[in-house]
Order: sequence, then C-alpha cells, then structure tokens
Amino acid sequence: MNEKTLKAAICVLNSQYIHSSLAPWCLLAGVEAYCDSGITAEVIEGTINEKMEDAAQRIIAWNPDVISFSCYIWNISETKQLIKLIKSRLPDAIILLGGPEVSYNAQAVLREEPLVDYVISGEGETPYALLLNAILHGKEVRKIPGVCYRKEGKIIVVPPNTPAEEPPSPYTQSYFDSLKGRIAYLETSRGCPYSCAFCLSGRCGSVRYFDLNRAKREILQLAKSGTQTVKLVDRTFNANRKRADELFRFIIQNYGTEIPEGVCFHFEIAGDILEEETIRLLSGAPVGAMQMEIGLQSFNARTLEAIHRKTDVERLKRNIQSLVSNANMHIHIDLIAGLPFEGWDSFAESFNTAYALRPNMLQLGFLKLLYGAPMRENPQEFPCHFSQEPPYEVEETPWLTAQELAGLRHTADAVERLYNSGRFRRTLAYVLEKSGLSPFGLFSQFGAFSAEKGTEKIPLDDYTGLVFDYFSSQPGVDRTVLRDTMACDRISTNASGRLPAVLRVKDDALKKAIIALESREGKPQKGIKRGYALLYSRPGLIYADYQNKNPITGEYPLHEAAVGQPPGNAEMQ
Repeated sequence: MNEKTLKAAICVLNSQYIHSSLAPWCLLAGVEAYCDSGITAEVIEGTINEKMEDAAQRIIAWNPDVISFSCYIWNISETKQLIKLIKSRLPDAIILLGGPEVSYNAQAVLREEPLVDYVISGEGETPYALLLNAILHGKEVRKIPGVCYRKEGKIIVVPPNTPAEEPPSPYTQSYFDSLKGRIAYLETSRGCPYSCAFCLSGRCGSVRYFDLNRAKREILQLAKSGTQTVKLVDRTFNANRKRADELFRFIIQNYGTEIPEGVCFHFEIAGDILEEETIRLLSGAPVGAMQMEIGLQSFNARTLEAIHRKTDVERLKRNIQSLVSNANMHIHIDLIAGLPFEGWDSFAESFNTAYALRPNMLQLGFLKLLYGAPMRENPQEFPCHFSQEPPYEVEETPWLTAQELAGLRHTADAVERLYNSGRFRRTLAYVLEKSGLSPFGLFSQFGAFSAEKGTEKIPLDDYTGLVFDYFSSQPGVDRTVLRDTMACDRISTNASGRLPAVLRVKDDALKKAIIALESREGKPQKGIKRGYALLYSRPGLIYADYQNKNPITGEYPLHEAAVGQPPGNAEMQ
C-alpha cells in the first residue's frame, strides 16, 4: 500500500532582498517537529519588488499541494496578486494565509478572498503542522487552534493561537544556507508587557522567555552565519532586566572571539526602564557591536496616557543621553505622527525634545491603524481617518489636518536625508546655531522647500545643491562658512573624495597644498583613497583617508592642515 504524501510550499515576499523573514522558517521547524511522515515542506522566498510572474514560477515549479503565505502590511497586496497567478496554474492547490496582517481579520479575508482556503490566526508552528496532517489524512480541522476556515457556506473564526510552550528552533542548516549574508532575525521571547493602543504585540499573550542557553546558542550560530546584522525581534528586549543583562554581557564577553568582529546586534528596548547597572554594562560594549532602538512615540503626557503607554519621560531622556554619550553604539529613537492629542505644536515640541537628545537616528513615523490594534477597533475612543489600503496610514485626526500631515511627511523626508543619513551633521549644527531656527522649524521648512523642488530619485549632488541654496539664504548664515562646513561633511562621509559642483572651487592653490602636505606627511597608503578640499572661511586643507569608517557615525576621520592664505581670485564652480 502506497503511503500518502503531501508537498507544502511555505512562502513569503520580503520588503527587500536584504531582509530574511524568520516566519517561514519557524513554520518549517513546526513541520519537522510535529508533522506526520509523508509531508515534505520547502521555504520559497521572494520580494515585493520583483515581477510576481517570476515569484509565481518558482512556486509552481515545485508543484506543491498546499501553499502558505506569511502576510504583513508591506506584502499583502503583492501576495494577493501572487495567489491569483498561482491558482490559475495550480487550481487544486490549497491556499493558506497567516501572519499579523490576517490574524485579526480572518473573517473578512475568507469572505473577500475566495481563493484562500484557511487562515491561521496567531502563532503558527503547531497549527500549521496539525493542519497539514489533517489535510493529508482527510480529517476535520475544527479542533486545531488558530485555524479559521469555511464550512457549508459559513465562515468559522477562532481566537488567535497563543500557546504557552516554547516553539522549536528555526535555525536549521537549510536556513543558514539560504541566509547568504542577509540581515538575520532572532527572537528570544514572544509577547510584550505593554498594551500600546496602536500595536499588536500586547495581544500575543504575556511575555514568554525562551530558554537562556538556547538564546546564547542561537546568538553564536547567527553571529557565525556570515551576516553583518543580527536583529533581535523581542518587542521589549529589556522587559526582564536580569535576563537582558545576561545576554548583553554574553555578547560583550564573546565579541572578537566566538562572535566575529563587525557583527552588530540590534535590540528594541524601553528606554525608561533601563537601570544604571545596565547602562554601565552597555558602556563597555565594543564600538559598533550593538544598536539600540527606543520607541518614544511622543513626549506629550496626555498622548502617552491615551495610547496606554506609561513612560517616565524624565528618566527616559536621562537614559538616552547616557547611551548617546557613551558613543559606542548606534542609538535609534522613534516618534509617531498622528497619535491622539498630538497637534502640530505638540508634535513640534516632541520633535525638538527628541532632537536635543542627539540620537544617531531620529525616525519620524506615521500612525498605522492595524487590524487587531485597539486604535482601529475603537474608533469612538480614537477618532481619525486613515487609508483603507495597506499600510493603513493615518490621513487626518481631530488634532492634525490632512494638510499638516502632508507637511509632516515632507519633514520626515528632510529628516531622513539630512539627519539620519549622517551626511550633513556639521551643516545642521552650524545652521541651527546661526539661523535661530528650532530643529523642527528647520526640517519642516526645508522639507516643504525641497518637496516643491522635487526630490524623488534626486542624486546626492543635486540634493546637496538644494541644501546649500536654501541654507545660504537663512538669516545669520555666512555663505563661505556654510560652504566650508558642507565640504567637511562631504569629504568625511563620501568615499568618492570629490566635492559636488555646488561646493567645488577652481583654485590652483589646492594642488599646491596637496603637494606640500604629502611631502611633509607622506602620501596615503597604497590602495587607500584620499579626499581633499580647501577651506576659505579660514585658511586650511581638509582631508580624509577612506578607511577605518566609524561604525556609529558612518564618518571617516577628518584631518585639517594649515596652509597659506588662498588666492583671492578663487571661484566657486
């Protein structure tokens, strides 16, 4: 008698190739742990940026009986396109969806998407394996946790699966073979101690911590995988201080030996619950070994209360300042536009407060009304208009008009290009000092100006020209000092060693200064490129050798050598 067989394709469309979604490998681990013999499964990845026909062909070529997709706000539209292509070629294939984008609206998905047969709500390792077993043997699925389906014309919806047990490890040899240096993701816990009104993490049950030795073992496995970044997806990594300190200490003690130099671990933490002991511990981390992402959301006390986010704001600020001052790790903080009681003036105040903390990255995000989040489910308590299409971004609130939100999007673009890029650090400091503008005033005004000029796909040199033209017109800003300051930024961050046309000066003195410098201090080492520029607000030659890039700031060491007074007939090009 022939044994029954079943082939299952576990699919995901990533936002970019560099990202390696962990979800399908978790499902594969569930298959290997809980499925009956006769079931084989394979992970098939793609990206939302490729042709869906190409992604469909890779799946179709494997000829699976069951095809599952991990669904998120960034891939749900493309995933639906992909399903249609696949079903046109494999009409008998069973289609299964899971992930946060469908977990809390399974009924709507099953009603509106006739090609979808099942939705798994919540965690999927066990339900997915049990569902495959049921399909293989033709058994009922009604007792499988988290599985939503149709029966006799009715849609059967069950609560999300939130198990108590530790899931099997997804880190198999096939996972490492597929990684190929991409960003690796690691979770050492599930759930979140907070219940923020805009987030789903608090709906995943109480925090469950995985075995500490397993976490350490997987840290080493991923560190040795060839990736440069290991991103911890624990929603609040330091919720358990003692445990977090143990893992921080483990990384620090093994860095440069068991953990290769150059690998960086990214953590999401709550800044206001950091203890002094933890901050001291982190101050001893090797430069570039860790990144910290801290979600502030807002500094408006009423806003924080409305979204159920208890925060000791003063302690949060002190802790961020301490982490930043250590200068050994990249500090990333987040603000969200569109939250309750946060109008234009309030958001400006929150932004200025955050900017004053001098993080390495200040992300200005926009509220998304996710399925399952309290803000979406309680419109009376949280009134706002938002897009009905993914990613469901807020469009208007009682506190922010549609026009103001559009303005904040231009502000966010300016923050990303000017501040988060790290390319204009000195320039921003100079203009803020001389113009008298607040940080929010500077970015919002320049954001509106650059949006009017058009910045989509603009080359860096052209964008630099916009920056120079706008900032040089600000009261108190000296055009020559601005040029020199921007030249310092450019030489220290751009390994081409060339200034853009707007900052270039036709001056024979440059060649003479370079010759004098190299005769005095020597030429750069063989194979090392060097960039030069003359300063005019004070006589000087700046230069940078393009090696030993700072992993925190992204800058190369900038040096300055004194020179004689440059000729007065030098002309900007």
